[in-house]
Amino acid sequence: MDAIISVICYKSKTLANGEHPLMLRIAQNGKSTYKSLKISVAAKHWDFDKNVPKPNNPHKDLIQKIILKTKLDYQQRILEKKANKEEFTASSLINEQKEITKTQTVEEFYLFIIEELKQKGQIGTSYAYLNSYNTLRNFNKGKKLNYTFSHIDVSFCKKYEDWMRSKGNKDTTLSYQFRTLRAAYNRAIDAKIVCREKNPFIEYKLSHLNTKTMKRALSKADILKIINADCNGQSNLRKLTHDIFTFSYLCGGISFVDIANLTPNNIIENRLIYQRQKTHGSINLVLSEQAKQIIYQYSDYQQEAEYLFPILHCKRHITPMQKSNRVHKICHQVNTELRVFAQELGITAEVTTYVARHSFATILKKSGVNIGIISQALGHQDIKTTQIYLSKFDNEQVDEAMKNLL
Repeated sequence: MDAIISVICYKSKTLANGEHPLMLRIAQNGKSTYKSLKISVAAKHWDFDKNVPKPNNPHKDLIQKIILKTKLDYQQRILEKKANKEEFTASSLINEQKEITKTQTVEEFYLFIIEELKQKGQIGTSYAYLNSYNTLRNFNKGKKLNYTFSHIDVSFCKKYEDWMRSKGNKDTTLSYQFRTLRAAYNRAIDAKIVCREKNPFIEYKLSHLNTKTMKRALSKADILKIINADCNGQSNLRKLTHDIFTFSYLCGGISFVDIANLTPNNIIENRLIYQRQKTHGSINLVLSEQAKQIIYQYSDYQQEAEYLFPILHCKRHITPMQKSNRVHKICHQVNTELRVFAQELGITAEVTTYVARHSFATILKKSGVNIGIISQALGHQDIKTTQIYLSKFDNEQVDEAMKNLL
């Protein structure tokens, strides 16, 4: 049975001012559920037969406007439920509507998320939301995001995409920004700040963005140029840059943030055992002699700072924010030095610490190592993630394979 929506003057209850409250009534299957409209009317100003304010009611126009808006709101919700083939009752409609009446702007909610993540020590994730927030502010011409999440619809997303493209951003950047915005929107839905039905990402799919990255792996010859380079007598930064890149390549493509957080406790019986900062997955790899030699060079620092590499220090970097800021700073310095280092060695490709991780995976693949083993060494939860790291076969490899046809 369809729900019947009406607004009545609830004469059974008399308020302190002598008036009666106006109530929304939703009747379904012989049962009625009520919700106060937070306004009241004197009995002499209400037509109880027609359920409307009398012409002599001094607030007639305002009351009629509130009644019309309330009834339309609930009728719309019923139509949406039916269209989506969702079950509902009179009680669920009213309780659901109560939850959704929380009003919070996109500005307020983003700042809340960022602060909450910082308090939980999830600094990297908080930076992702801060980046998204700042980009949205720029799109909004520097103004605060003083609109609700329902304002972010498919049209908004298309305009946002066009604006980012006009700034020269590629699909990979667009995908990153929209994935963060989508995550924020989902958080808003969970917080009952916006209706799930209004989610623009039901229609605006991110799959239309081309997120295939350019090849980031070096050839084995270029890798060996870096590893075999003699950095004795050069700056401490150059030495650290060489050691970090080499150690990452030799130790399963370990990421910079994971290297920074290694302590002597991660070395057990000539094996490197640690938990990834990003996914919290466990890694257990044998240490090569060259990797052990790199660690040994920093033994004095390890006794003082309680970390394997001179990036973090137990007495100076204590809070999650201090650690994150320090790692970010040193990673930037190392990557800047690594680019100069690579150019000096005649390597034309763009080289960063992350390239060591991609190179580790790609060179093992070309050597015939099973992708499942590579995936485990990288600490990936899914082989599909590993496949993103691995470049497509070179034309030469395909040409060579074609010779086997006849």
